[in-house]
Amino acid sequence: MNIRDVYRKIDALYPKRLSDDYVAAYGGRDNSGILIDAGGPVTGALFSLDFSQKALDAALAAGANLIVSHHPAIFFPIASLRAEDPLGARLLRAAKEGVGVISMHLNFDCAAGGIDESLARAAGGQGALPPCQPLGGGGYGRVFALPAQPFSAFAEKLCKTLGTARAFLYGPARTVRSAASFCGAGVDAEALAFARSGGADVVVSADIKHNFIADALEAGLNVVQLTHYASENYGFKILFDNLKGKLGVPCTFFCDDALL
Repeated sequence: MNIRDVYRKIDALYPKRLSDDYVAAYGGRDNSGILIDAGGPVTGALFSLDFSQKALDAALAAGANLIVSHHPAIFFPIASLRAEDPLGARLLRAAKEGVGVISMHLNFDCAAGGIDESLARAAGGQGALPPCQPLGGGGYGRVFALPAQPFSAFAEKLCKTLGTARAFLYGPARTVRSAASFCGAGVDAEALAFARSGGADVVVSADIKHNFIADALEAGLNVVQLTHYASENYGFKILFDNLKGKLGVPCTFFCDDALL
């Protein structure tokens, strides 16, 4: 079993085509796929939201020579590799230790049952959840109804489900009956317009720019700003649980509590 064999099995369920289709339809950039191929048979795969030194430590301790990350190990073109640079240090170490990397970014976000949909379900979404930015076989961003509940109770339950104690809450004490969610750093003017048109009372996301928080509050929307890690690691673990018995190699999961 080599890295290409493992990649084909992941891609069959969560195709990179979704990433390509998203960029073509909605802009932005991505770099998903096999990003480091160290050669040789795969001894095991470690799933980690980030390609990090901690993930490399955990992979080597588990006897795994493949990391499957959500965030791309290489996102922008690299002009040089330097050991004193954090990215350069990770890439040089992976190559030296013979650790390959598969990164599945926007396709993991946008797949049916993927990271974005999982965040919506963690926040209380049920049934069909039509996306704000639809794709064939998935999409990004959701608005969904909730049982009427205090805003504080909604935020507390969400954080408990995601396993995080870190969140910024904006807006008055109120009863919320619907929410909009966007995993990662997905809130912009289009997302806020989608939330408002869907009748959302609260927006859930991460890394929200100040101007969009201000706009949301002026539009009558409360905001739960999670850590980027918390908004995605929950869904990433669901994907891991679905994939771990299907790849033909031992699989382990790494969670970086410092970022959760």
